[in-house]
Amino acid sequence: MIYLKNVSTLKFKAENCTGCRICIEVCPRKVFEENGKKVRIIDSDRCMECGACMMNCAFDALEVDKGVGCAAAVIIGALRGTEPSCDCGPSSGGNSGCCC
Repeated sequence: MIYLKNVSTLKFKAENCTGCRICIEVCPRKVFEENGKKVRIIDSDRCMECGACMMNCAFDALEVDKGVGCAAAVIIGALRGTEPSCDCGPSSGGNSGCCC
């Protein structure tokens, strides 16, 4: 499942990754995979910004603005029968720090 394209706040610092794989184990959306002796992001659009990877990474290799992320936008869009929108982008006058 993809939430919204190109809005995830997930950031990966490969230089800090030790390849411990904890992010792979705790990620409910299978965002990560092994990449040699390290880990890599498969698709950041899968990220629901739960923060599990960041909270469990002892090496500060991951950063994400945890919270409901854009999952709320997907749910609201589904309920309204519209495209997902968090109504927080610059055009809405909302808080640009939410998911856009």
